[in-house]
Amino acid sequence: MSSYNLSEIQDKKLSSILKLGQWFRLSIKESLLTENAHAQCPQMNYLLAFGCELTSFHLNQILDFLKSEQIDDANICYFQPDNNLDPALVIKCQFDREKFKPLIDELSKAIYCQLAVFDDAPSIDQPGLLVMDMDSTAITIECIDEIARLANVYEEVASVTAQAMNGALEFGDSLRLRVAKLAGIELKLIEKLKENLPLMPGVLDLCHLLKTKGWKLAIASGGFIPFAERVQQLIDLDFIHANELEVAENKLTGKVLGVIVDAQEKANFLNKMANELNIDIKQTLAMGDGANDLKMMSAAGLGIAVHGKPKVVEAADVAINTGSLLQVAYFISIPKM
Repeated sequence: MSSYNLSEIQDKKLSSILKLGQWFRLSIKESLLTENAHAQCPQMNYLLAFGCELTSFHLNQILDFLKSEQIDDANICYFQPDNNLDPALVIKCQFDREKFKPLIDELSKAIYCQLAVFDDAPSIDQPGLLVMDMDSTAITIECIDEIARLANVYEEVASVTAQAMNGALEFGDSLRLRVAKLAGIELKLIEKLKENLPLMPGVLDLCHLLKTKGWKLAIASGGFIPFAERVQQLIDLDFIHANELEVAENKLTGKVLGVIVDAQEKANFLNKMANELNIDIKQTLAMGDGANDLKMMSAAGLGIAVHGKPKVVEAADVAINTGSLLQVAYFISIPKM
């Protein structure tokens, strides 16, 4: 049985120290790493480091943090859920997630690596459901703001959008205010915008990966049906739920029809789809960037902030702050011990 003293290993890539997919016992107090030995952790907690090429520097900085929190023993695993991702490091031990979360945000900035702490997560190898926001999540733009450019009211609409996404304005009210400013826009301009939607980097790869594992995919959007239908085509979604714009004489009237897809409606949709598909709620993911996504993210097995507003990152279970959405795979692909 091999052992390594991590304090003696400097400036090395973790790929030269750890075997992919293998769990190791970690004695934090002694900085000692042992193959094929498992610590007994009464509670399932994970600290995940991802989003960069990991080295002994990152591992030793994380160990120093754990020592400062009086954690003595853990298990660690270096793993790679997809060839398009750098390997990540997961540390399993017992800790208070709520206490750790703000602390690891500071550590993340200090070591230039994304970190996340969570208690449990869906498994990619079991049937699951992903429900995601559309604007600034599945795609890189806010469609309503882009429509506003066509009507020369961008500044007015974007200001209200920002207030709504930060939670400073009730979403339903903000949507009606913004849509009212779009009255008179011709449908042909909407069609042109719809055909050039920029996908968020990694969303297509993520959807393809989940599809191969038998997952169902959906959008729940405070945006609009024509754009959601286009995204559905682009990334092979199973379901969409979005707002309907009223049209008369091939122009927008400035009104929204039917139930507005606000924060509660998004959460209702996630629960409804999980129930209809007979998928355990623990096997659901919800991801978004704005305050309108928080109830949906809270209802899911794991809520993920993606390039989110500060309030959303703080409230989410985990966050992807930079890089590809394929990184969602890290949270749900942790190898079994």
